[in-house]
Amino acid sequence: MRHPKIIIAGIAVAAVAAAGGITAASAAGSPASGTASASQVAATVTVRTAPAAVAGKTETILVNAGGLPLYYYRPDTATRSLVSGGLLALWPAVTSAAPRAGAGVSGKLTVLSDAHGSQVAYNGHLLYTFADDHAGQVSGQGVSDFFVATPGVAPVTGSPAAPAPAAPAVGSGY
Repeated sequence: MRHPKIIIAGIAVAAVAAAGGITAASAAGSPASGTASASQVAATVTVRTAPAAVAGKTETILVNAGGLPLYYYRPDTATRSLVSGGLLALWPAVTSAAPRAGAGVSGKLTVLSDAHGSQVAYNGHLLYTFADDHAGQVSGQGVSDFFVATPGVAPVTGSPAAPAPAAPAVGSGY
């Protein structure tokens, strides 16, 4: 396995969180806690694209201004983050009152006011970073149901970022 410590830590956190042993209050002392400070929320986050190796293949992914890969959590909905407690300590929410689209970003950036503050979403997917990543490094792909966000990630069904349904194509029946 490529990152056994990360996988084991993710499984352990998920097991403890499922048992109710970790709360957001217990993670409050960590820099990646669920409560965003005023300086974090006031800062404008820039989301841009960059090439990175994902599962051994070079892909264009979304990153923040510091080059950290951005991820989405598959169980989240467009209106609710399901990341809390110890999981939030490993996967800090990207927060900003006014996110800015940088180079290569073709989707829609929005902000959801939730327990994490003003959480940034891309095409309805709430965004997170991974505590063990460094600029240009993708090590959280597939860990604990988190996946690296790409410019072409489909909008979340029913999200405010989803485009209006297209008219049916002529002659596309079975």
